[in-house]
Amino acid sequence: MTGCVQQPQGAAWERVSAALREQATGEQPVCAYVYDLGTLLERVEAVRLALPERCELYYAIKANTHPAVLSKMAGYVEGFEVASLGEITKALAAGAPRLVFSGPAKTDAEITGALRAGLHLLNVESLHELRRAALIGAELGVRVPVALRVNRRTGGLPGELSMAGTATQFGIDETLLAEALQLTRALPALLLRGFHLHCTSNNLDAQAHANFVTDSVAWCTRQVARHRITLEVIDVGGGIGVAYTGGAGFDLPRFADGLGAAIQHLPPGVRLIFELGRFLVAEAGWYAAEVIDLKCTHDRFFAVLRGGTHHFRLPAAWRYSHPFAVLPVEEWRYPFARPQLRAGCVDLVGELCTPQDVLARGIWVQRLRVGDIVVFPLAGAYGWEVSHHDFLSHPHPAQLVLDTP
Repeated sequence: MTGCVQQPQGAAWERVSAALREQATGEQPVCAYVYDLGTLLERVEAVRLALPERCELYYAIKANTHPAVLSKMAGYVEGFEVASLGEITKALAAGAPRLVFSGPAKTDAEITGALRAGLHLLNVESLHELRRAALIGAELGVRVPVALRVNRRTGGLPGELSMAGTATQFGIDETLLAEALQLTRALPALLLRGFHLHCTSNNLDAQAHANFVTDSVAWCTRQVARHRITLEVIDVGGGIGVAYTGGAGFDLPRFADGLGAAIQHLPPGVRLIFELGRFLVAEAGWYAAEVIDLKCTHDRFFAVLRGGTHHFRLPAAWRYSHPFAVLPVEEWRYPFARPQLRAGCVDLVGELCTPQDVLARGIWVQRLRVGDIVVFPLAGAYGWEVSHHDFLSHPHPAQLVLDTP
């Protein structure tokens, strides 16, 4: 994947650039995340309108747990998907209407805390976890609402990361399904509500995703008949992606049209759950860092930023150059010439003591100067959340929240 310089426009960019220009008037170099709640609501409302009846939208909060994002999201989704006791605490503080708890390494304390919080659904990852959940439910005097996360042998999806359809730590192997269902019948503290079939991350093929949902519904329907069980939900997880480096993004209208077959064959009374994270919040966030130095070594130009992969790790983790915009700052505080690059290629690198601290490589710029601000769009998901914040103990970026206009 390759990066590029963007020419941003629109009301959201005007709000973001104004907020960053205000930051630039301070004494410290600019380093900030900006979250625009108006952009967030536009995407959430578009997804809600696209999903047919009998579908429920949950927000996978691992993508972005900023309190303002969670509080705003809580009013527009059926619930939050969480993966730790810490996320449960954040979700409850934000007023989450319901909780779905996922993850391959749930501790007894986390399961207990989730049940005490009024858990709506526990996505169970193994037979051992199923037995532990039953024991904890019996001790608390409650029935544990479970969905069996199944790692199927077929029915996968394209994407950046595969979690099912192959050997991973996620889910119950499909060959163990009969044993898992037998356990749910034998343990009275368990209440089987459905299946969980999340299988990939960052898929951009809308038709393939619709086909996956249709196939998942068909597979669940076969299990209902084969094992004589009753379902309330089919949780197909998330995995809808974002085209970070341009090109065709996920076609939401085409996906919605393709869901018709899945809804048509959905058993009576069964709801279809989507757990979306990245697709809901990526466009609502920007990461910005001021250019601290600009230099040429071995015939290659480097713009060194007040920031880097310890704040925004995604480009380094996925090995691509993230697109960016240059926000010019005219003020120059030093009594000597301002370093600049005109009509050339540059690597955007961070402040860390490692050559792997790179956000974009070999990107052509018309003009870039020390003191200008580089702004990375599509940073609202898996930006701050997946980064190693305290490596070298640099100050954390400011967190700016722009409310709905």
